[in-house]
Amino acid sequence: MVMRFSQVDVFSTGPLLGNPVAVVHDADGVTDEQMAAFARWTNLSETTFLLRPTQAGADYRLRIWTPGGELPFAGHPTLGSAHAWLEAGGVPAADDLVVQECGAGLVELRRGATLAFAAPPLTRSGPVDEADLDAIAVALRLTRADLVDAAWIDNGPGWVGVLLADADTVLGLRPDWAAFGDLQIGVVGAYPAGGPADVEVRAFCPDLGITEDPVTGSLNAGIGQWLAGDRLPARYVASQGSALLRAGRVHVVKEGQTVWVGGDTRTTITGSVDL
Repeated sequence: MVMRFSQVDVFSTGPLLGNPVAVVHDADGVTDEQMAAFARWTNLSETTFLLRPTQAGADYRLRIWTPGGELPFAGHPTLGSAHAWLEAGGVPAADDLVVQECGAGLVELRRGATLAFAAPPLTRSGPVDEADLDAIAVALRLTRADLVDAAWIDNGPGWVGVLLADADTVLGLRPDWAAFGDLQIGVVGAYPAGGPADVEVRAFCPDLGITEDPVTGSLNAGIGQWLAGDRLPARYVASQGSALLRAGRVHVVKEGQTVWVGGDTRTTITGSVDL
């Protein structure tokens, strides 16, 4: 079964500086086992499969896989797959919007100079209990006093968000991977005025088969829903991937109750795949 294939760099400020996603087009005949095997083989943060929609109002359906299994939603695959679908000749029902169907339901993406998705509702939110806070501190090799704030900000992958004192603290983290268990931890800290961005973000998710994700749309969406317009401005730019020699830039905008997450997308590989 030979299908069109794209690999798209997402949230990059230049070639090879963002987070790649592998995209298989017209994948309706691909089995779950084949999807899982290909995701393990690509060994990227996510591999996606474009299919015909099943819900009214959707332009296409997307299935999203990590090397460790399937996710209902993820951010950089949403942007990269929409880019690949449009580039392959996909025509959305609305000129200014693309509507993606995925495990989290329908996700809107607006088209402009770059693509941006509307953050889906959180499936888990609110305070983090004492036992989990202790476990998070151990996993990050920090003390409890180092955790400025924390909240569940899960929109599918299982994120718990942690606010640290500043970007330097975020960049200095050397996690204890053996202590994570099933925690997926996202950390954020602000830069001083004049820094390379407003905040630095890191995403640690060893339970998903990825120790550190280079640039993470779903995590940035959750952070925006948690902190934008409160501890962070309603419009800000997050840097992510610095610790992995990437230069991701995620643009977060809160408009009313909706958080939009966007960034650059560029195709780096095109061809075909035989599963």
